[in-house]
This record gives sequence, C-alpha cells and structure tokens, in this order.
Amino acid sequence: MTGGQPVEGQITVPQITQQLAAEGVNRIVVVSDEPHKYPAEAGFAPGVSVHHRDELDRIQRDLREQKGVTALIYDQTCAAEKRRRRKRGTFPDPNQRVFINELVCEGCGDCSRASNCLSVVPVETEFGRKRAIDQSSCNKDFSCVKGFCPSFVTVHGGKVRKSKAAGGGEELFAKLPEPKLPKLDFPHNILVTGVGGTGVVTIGAIIGMAAHLESKGCSVLDMTGLSQKGGAVLSHVRIARSPDQIHAVRVAAGEADSLIGCDLVVAAGAEAVSRMRSGLTRAVVNSHETTVGDFTRNPDLQFPTSELRNAIVEAAGADATEFIDATSLATALMGDSIATNMFMLGYAWQRGLVPVSREAIERAIELNQVAVDANKRSFNWGRAAAVDPAAVERVARPAPAVPIRALSKSLDELVARRVEFLTGYQNAAYARRYEELVRKVQAVETSRTPGQNGLTEAVARYAFKLMAYKDEYEVARLYTDGTFAKAISQQFEGDYKIEFNLAPPLIAERDSETGHLKKRKFGPWMMTAFRLLASLKGLRGTAFDIFGRTQERRMERQLIADYFALVEEIVATLTPANHRIAVALASIPEHIRGFGHVKEAHLKTAKAREAELLAQYRAPTPAPLAQAAE
Repeated sequence: MTGGQPVEGQITVPQITQQLAAEGVNRIVVVSDEPHKYPAEAGFAPGVSVHHRDELDRIQRDLREQKGVTALIYDQTCAAEKRRRRKRGTFPDPNQRVFINELVCEGCGDCSRASNCLSVVPVETEFGRKRAIDQSSCNKDFSCVKGFCPSFVTVHGGKVRKSKAAGGGEELFAKLPEPKLPKLDFPHNILVTGVGGTGVVTIGAIIGMAAHLESKGCSVLDMTGLSQKGGAVLSHVRIARSPDQIHAVRVAAGEADSLIGCDLVVAAGAEAVSRMRSGLTRAVVNSHETTVGDFTRNPDLQFPTSELRNAIVEAAGADATEFIDATSLATALMGDSIATNMFMLGYAWQRGLVPVSREAIERAIELNQVAVDANKRSFNWGRAAAVDPAAVERVARPAPAVPIRALSKSLDELVARRVEFLTGYQNAAYARRYEELVRKVQAVETSRTPGQNGLTEAVARYAFKLMAYKDEYEVARLYTDGTFAKAISQQFEGDYKIEFNLAPPLIAERDSETGHLKKRKFGPWMMTAFRLLASLKGLRGTAFDIFGRTQERRMERQLIADYFALVEEIVATLTPANHRIAVALASIPEHIRGFGHVKEAHLKTAKAREAELLAQYRAPTPAPLAQAAE
C-alpha cells in the first residue's frame, strides 16, 4: 500500500498465501526485506517459500518459466512510511547511517541503480559530479551500499550533526509589517505544490484550519498520487467568506490566485501550470534543485532549471513570480530541510497570497501538535525572508571561519589543482607529465584555433581523470589523507564507529550467478591497512605491484597510453573544421566511470562512441558534431 494506509481487516501475508492457494495458484513465493521474521510455523500455505528481496530478480526469472498461475508477494513497509513512523517513535530506528567518501566516488550511478533512492543526490565537485546521501530524507533502506563502489561507509552509533537552528530572530520578527491580505469578494484559490513526504498536505491543512478558526468557508483537496514515493503532491485550497460561496473543491484551469511552489519541478508541471493565468496568479516558488526520479537511471541528468523557471514565468507572468532557495535557507536556519514548506508558507503569507490572519495560522500550527515551536519559527523566518532577504541570508550563511574552496574559475587554476593532486597521487614527475601534455595542447589550440580553449580544458580534465585511476593504493590514500576524517566528523557526532563496504579484487568472492565480485564489510581496523597501502603507492606500476597485474589495472594503464596517443594525433591534425569533434574525442573519458564490472560496462559504451568520433575526425571532410550524434 504505497500511501501508507492501513489494510482493511489486517490480513497477513500467510493468510494471503492461504487464499491464493485455495484459489488454485500453482506456485507462491514471498519476498521480504526481513525474511527472518517468519518462523517455520508462520502459517503459510503448503509449498510457499520465503526469500530475501536480494533474490527478487532470480525469483521473477524462475516464475516466468513456470506453467500455470504463479504469485509473488513482496512484503516490505514503504520506506517513506518507515521514516514517518520513526519520527513518531512507532517503528524501529536502526542506529546506523550511510556516508559516501566524495573523493573515492566515481559518479557512475551504480548506487542509484541498486537502490532507486532519491536520497542519493548529485554533488558537483572540482573533479566532476559525485554522490552524497541526503541524511534529512534518508529512509535507512541501505540498499545503496550494494552499488559496486568502495566509497560507501556505514556509520554505527552517533548522530547526524545537523546545522544548529539559528538563534535569535525575535527582534527581526517583531519588526515585520502586517501584509495586506486578499479581499474575499470572490473565493480565493491557492495551489500548493510539492513532493510527497515533505509535508505539503500539512500546509494545505494548516491553511484550511486557519480559515475555519476565522469562520470562513474553506475546502482542501489533496492530489497525492504516488506521493509516498517522492511523487508530485498538489493541494487545492479554496477560501471564501462563507461555505456557501464554494461550489467546487478543485481549482479550475487558469483560476489559481496564488501558487505556493514548494518544489520547482512540480510547480512547473502541466497540472500546476494549467491552473495559472497571467494577470491573475501570483507565484512564489522554491528554486532549490531537488533530485528527481530520472536521476536514478541517468547519472548524467542535468537539472533543467531554466526551462522549469521559464514555464512558470510564462504561465503567471514575470512580475507576478518570485523564486527563492527556500530549502537551503530553511535547512541553514532550522537545521533540517523538513522546515522548507512552512518557510514557504510564511514567505507567501507575507507577500499577501494567503487570506487568513497570522494569528489564525499560528493557532492552526498549535492545534496540529507537531513540532509547534519549530514550525512557528520556520513560518516567521519565511516572513522575514520576504521582507529583508539580506538579513536572513546573513543569519543563515555567516562567513565561514575557513574559506570554502570553490570550483576552479580559470584554466590555470584547474590545471594547478590537478598537478597538486597528481603529485600526491604518485610524485612530481608523474604530475609534470600531465602538465606538459596540457600545455602542449594549449599551445597548438591557441595557434590553430585562436579564441578557443575547449580542447585544452577537456584534456586538462580527462587526462587527469585517467591518470588518477583509483587502484588500491589510491583508495587507501583518499581514506587516510585527512580529508575523509574531516568530512565524516563534520556530518556525524557522538560515539560512532565506521565500517567499510569493499570488494578487494584479490580476496573477494564472486557471485555464482552474475560472476561479479561480492562486497563485504570491514571494521575500523581497515584504516590501519589503508595507511599501509597508501605508504606503498611507490610500487604502483612496478614489478612489485601485485595489484597492478589484474586485468582492471592493466586496462587502466592502457587507457592512459591510448589517451596520450590520441591527443598526439589531435595535436598533429587540429584545424578549425575538426575542432568540435576533437573536443568531443578528448572528453570521452568522462563516460568511463566506476569500479570493476561497472567500469567495464561504461568503457564498452565509451569506446564505441570514441570509434564513431574517430571515424569522423579522420574523414577527409569531418562531419559536424550534430550529425555525428545522429
């Protein structure tokens, strides 16, 4: 039941199997995330087998070969529902978390494929797009750990170190003016949009209760759909002077007076846009880029921020639309992203988009009896952001004691950072080899295609990517150079210990069905082994490098040699006509990611694309890149 609703009659899984068997189903299989909870005498129908969800794919393949009717029962509490119940203290809460070592991560997306989880979010870094765990929304499913990658660390004990809620604010709140609220000569239509599991329905309920407290007419219609899975939620709220003025609960097309967009994607969707009308609708929208479901299947997905914003502006009008990064502000101010939607309500109310009084809203928050003080403060911080955004920014984002290292702003800075990294990776000579290649390309590109630097930047990024391949020595170095310890201490506090989820090629077992290496857990002692391995990085590529003899390591060294040879060919033949294809060729390593079998799969696809581009590059008259893509 994806909505978390109770099952009528409280029928159990064993009872379902008995009913199916009585109706003549030939074979019945139960799959669960907790198969151990069923004892031998659980009451299943004869012949029923119980398996862990990890075997789901195998079981489905098996059942499709069976003759007659078969049934597969998947038994697991909705992950979002688990999170809700844990907040209420009515569901077991595992005392562990997952953390991703950003520098070890390759951004391959295998963790998203394994988990299909939106709490695995993209992070843009100096060395490309990586992954992180959004601890505020994490459902503790832990299936992301099964992604074939050594960057995943399990943290046992301790707590997430949330940013402390901003103190003060009372003086700022006291100075906030009362806005001019909409008149109710006609029913006022509000559309609240957002993502399931974040409290969108609560916002509609708060507004509805506030209207009720003022003896106004009000209707609230929640369109939740697959909201428990992070899907779109729309609340249609209509407020009038009296109930008899409301003749329909749904906001009709082009009839929304106010849009409170708690999520940019949902606010720009067809359902929401169709309710807006230029000259009537006023919109306030959270501009934060929240991960969408497509990202779990496409690791290169680019968030279409401009297109989404334009869709809303076109529907409501530029003068009637405001965007604010409410998620970042609310998280910084309140210590948790769950405060975002109440922050948006405060912002919208202060802008005069909600025709109920502040006193009524605050009383409705009290009657809701959930995080009353926090919700009131979130509401008031939203109000303050609408009046004095600069003051709120100063409280939310004070100047850091240690300046944050931003992404490279110039080609020289980009190269310098990678030279520094490669020196630590191997030695100064190794880094010098990289820099000499980049400077050679830069000289040729400047000479033959004046005003262009795309090729140099591509080589600077991707020669580095190939040269800094993550073998055992490098993974060990990235865990022991102090960066990991600092990162994990910034996210967790208290008494905790860590476990590493690894599949060392020389000792890991292989899955009997897939042939892939199997990950297993290693305790804190692994840090000692990492330090030893990191100190032996000088053996890399020598006759004493036992790891370097594996097929994967030989392949990685060959990729470097092949790339240098490719760049030499490009340097020798570069012209303005083939420049764009040359840049695309030099960027091919962007798509070679991951570890083990994941990297092999990415490499196969990348090499196929490289062959296509090379054929065009070497043609007497190179085809335009757009045609090459076709």
